[in-house]
Amino acid sequence: MQVQPASASDELAARYTKVRRLSEALVAPLGDADATVQSMDDASPAKWHLAHTSWFFETFILRDHVAGYRLHDPRFPFLFNSYYEAEGRRHARGRRGMITRPSLDEVLAYRAAVDAALVAALPTLGEEARTLVALGCHHEQQHQELLVTDILHLFSENPLEPAIWPAARKVPVAVPEPIGWIARDEAIVEVGHDGAGFAFDCEGPRHRALVPAHRIADRTVTNGEWQAFIADGGYGEPRWWLADGWAWVQREGISAPLYWEERDGTWTRFGLDGRRPVDRAAPVTHVSFYEADAYASWAGARLPTEFEWEAAAAAYDAAAGNQLDRAGAIEPRPAGNGPAFFGDVWEWTGSAYRPYPGFAAAEGAVGEYNGKFMSGQFVLRGGSCATPRGHVRPCYRNFFYPHQRWQFTGVRLAKDA
Repeated sequence: MQVQPASASDELAARYTKVRRLSEALVAPLGDADATVQSMDDASPAKWHLAHTSWFFETFILRDHVAGYRLHDPRFPFLFNSYYEAEGRRHARGRRGMITRPSLDEVLAYRAAVDAALVAALPTLGEEARTLVALGCHHEQQHQELLVTDILHLFSENPLEPAIWPAARKVPVAVPEPIGWIARDEAIVEVGHDGAGFAFDCEGPRHRALVPAHRIADRTVTNGEWQAFIADGGYGEPRWWLADGWAWVQREGISAPLYWEERDGTWTRFGLDGRRPVDRAAPVTHVSFYEADAYASWAGARLPTEFEWEAAAAAYDAAAGNQLDRAGAIEPRPAGNGPAFFGDVWEWTGSAYRPYPGFAAAEGAVGEYNGKFMSGQFVLRGGSCATPRGHVRPCYRNFFYPHQRWQFTGVRLAKDA
């Protein structure tokens, strides 16, 4: 049996414990009913997120790497596997809200049992298992963001529009200066993960890409600027829209970002602090790729490619900006002075989510983590106010289908030189 140095084991245990505690802090305001209901197929109940992330650690580390470990409950793999075909049958995604039992308390007990077993095993785990623990921590951070956005969507469906984290009335902030443009010459740039530190498989291999001369905006589009798009009939003018986007707008009756309503001539939005007037200075959020692309066309611009975005963002601190540090007031903040590329809202790019040259999925079930989703989705960059701080990098690739907008998704513009 190989025993890891105490310092390495303690560091990984501390990281694991910190991540696990934040998930539980995020759901602390919820009752059992709040944590059980599923508001749409794309969203999962809070209780399911808590159990699924525990299932990941239990399955891929405790079951596979700890001799003599016995599953906490042999029924749970069927309930809490997400999409890993190699792990067998699983409960249908759109039916997760029907899992009324186990209760929230029982799921929290499951988490506690997994935590105790994993922390106890850490000093004896080999390198492969420790790598999976690190992956599991980043996986849970992804689910922390989903927890926040899924809870927001769920509460938006409640006619009472309850606030999860009530906040004081906001003081209006001056609308920022007009968008500035960062000019960049044509260049061959190195993109993708360089091999130092953690990254998901889809972030590599690192390779060279030709980036033509262009200009990229020094900030994201604000709510006030989006209101001008609405006022100019942007949602009713087909010439700004991709064909699929226009069909989506017509079919779904889309006329504003998700959670926006016009009441007595004033635009409001629903957030984790309840319904409030739209902050004109804050970045627009909860918009789809279709909307982002239409706005860019209306504004005489386009969306940046993911490599244009990465080349520009590489000079900035990925741990800076408005990102998730703790449970509480989670929302985009008004645009500040100077360029910023991380936090507040995920930024749609015009790039399809496809593999990089030389990409190869990992062996086994964890190889299903990203690669099999490289079809029909678009890349987003930069993280949001709901992304745990320290989780993103300049090369981090998020991805969603073009109609999806329940995440904190926003828009940065680009123009050809």
